[in-house]
Amino acid sequence: MTSTAQKPLRGQDAADLRSQSSWQRRLRRFGYASRPVIGLRERLVPPYTRPSDRMWTVLGVPPTAADRLVRLSAWGGPLLVALVAGTLRFWNLGRPHAVIFDETYYAKDAWALINQGYEGAWPKDVDKAILRNPDAVPVPMDPGYVVHPPVGKWVIGFGEWLFGFDPFGWRFMVAVLGTLSVLMLCRIGRRLLRSTFLGCLAGALLAVDGLHFVMSRAALLDLVVMFFVVAAFGCLLIDRDRARARLAAALPEDAEGVLRPDATVAETSRLGWRPWRIAAGVALGLACATKWNGLYILAAFGVMTVLWDVGARRTAGAFRPYAAVARRDLVPAFVSTVPVAIVTYLVSWSGWIFTDKGYFRNWAATDGRDSAWSWLFPDWWRSLWHYESEVYTFHVGLTSGHTYDSNPWSWIVLGRPVSYFYEDPAAGVAGCPADATEKCAREVLAIGTPLLWWAACFAVLYVLWRWFFRRDWRAGAIACAIAAGWVPWFHYQERTIFLFYAVVFVPFLCLAVAMMLGAVLGPPGARGSAERRRTIGAVGAGVLVLLIIWNFIYFWPLYTGQSIPMDDWRERMWLDTWV
Repeated sequence: MTSTAQKPLRGQDAADLRSQSSWQRRLRRFGYASRPVIGLRERLVPPYTRPSDRMWTVLGVPPTAADRLVRLSAWGGPLLVALVAGTLRFWNLGRPHAVIFDETYYAKDAWALINQGYEGAWPKDVDKAILRNPDAVPVPMDPGYVVHPPVGKWVIGFGEWLFGFDPFGWRFMVAVLGTLSVLMLCRIGRRLLRSTFLGCLAGALLAVDGLHFVMSRAALLDLVVMFFVVAAFGCLLIDRDRARARLAAALPEDAEGVLRPDATVAETSRLGWRPWRIAAGVALGLACATKWNGLYILAAFGVMTVLWDVGARRTAGAFRPYAAVARRDLVPAFVSTVPVAIVTYLVSWSGWIFTDKGYFRNWAATDGRDSAWSWLFPDWWRSLWHYESEVYTFHVGLTSGHTYDSNPWSWIVLGRPVSYFYEDPAAGVAGCPADATEKCAREVLAIGTPLLWWAACFAVLYVLWRWFFRRDWRAGAIACAIAAGWVPWFHYQERTIFLFYAVVFVPFLCLAVAMMLGAVLGPPGARGSAERRRTIGAVGAGVLVLLIIWNFIYFWPLYTGQSIPMDDWRERMWLDTWV
């Protein structure tokens, strides 16, 4: 007699097994699962997850009010999370009243840009004079040599123009972008994971990440890059949904109203005007015009959005989706991102172009007047090209050691954070208790919330597994964004680089953790043993989130430069490399 395990498969089960390739069947031992049978319309335009009706019944909320609450939560939840994040970031924003770390470059360059359109050569040791009386410090007329494009400094300078040339003024706009990035991540997470709860969870995790928090309160460029990268990702995500919705609208329906794949429609349909992809090109151009590492993200996101089009046409029934995308989508995708980003980058240099005193501004008319290209390109173009080549040489040759430099391998585990500010005030000074037996410690330490980052180590492995074995495009998108912000730095391991560069991909680490916690929770509407499993998952996920919030609160004094007893400071130095 044949046992149950040995019975031959029949009907749909046999057809499903035959449709799988041999490598897919072999991967089942590692957790590979076939894509569940979902309607074509839902595959092209997935619906959003709704809270269980049982929850509203338990709470005594009538169906009409429940529907209204669900609709309001789509924006109400993200706005509430952003309000909390903004309150934290703007609290005592002007403290410490000091020029911390690289603010000594960017705050002054921003002030010069706002006042005269180009960066000036500031005298040494001018920071104390600025802090005492900024109005008494003139903007230098001589051009200064700077090694980063101007957009981030324009952003910082706008805050200075509004509130003055002081710590609050030069940190204001960075705090605004830090708060808005939390709001954007909530909405991005909602759209990506199709869950308002998981989207708000991702944003809440970002709100309590220490590195993002510290970078939101310092006039440095990397958080500005992160803001534009997150904005570009969100724009491409909206573009993906709208393009797939157009494709779904073009497909035929059967007599029962069920959407059917059609190879001709899938391979020949044009997806129309795509303004969100152009907006992504502008955002990526602004990222590149803040720091050059935005170039890698431009390339990665460009490939990602084209692959999304391939997936959409394949789902719609295309037999040759790559060929269809090459004919219909590749050129428009390139034009709406790369040239748009280049134009945006050039426009960002307008202050330097339309003045005549910027560094190297007149190089083409002096040292470069004998160039073989002088007949083809205008002087400003050749001068800018020379400037950029000099800056590139500087960046790749920056190998001098620094107390806080670190290898990118160590970033994900917070191997070597950066101290932006440190003082050891005596008892009764700068908030140090008068009865303290020794000096206190007052520090601003650029370090992520440890429990969040260490959980993200597992979350990164989870999204890689889910992308490779479950063919989950959402996991692939998160992995792509993390890799675009992190992997390029491995090419420059001999260069002087720092942990705070990782703030560019912190939002996507939070998305990865939110996605992992969503898997721990399990699908809504479960019954029986699955419901018990979901309860256990909810408890486990909730405990982890509460521990992350506690960890953020525990390190709060090190994020905000508060004076604490030296023993308390030592207790927070969990690793020797943090000192």
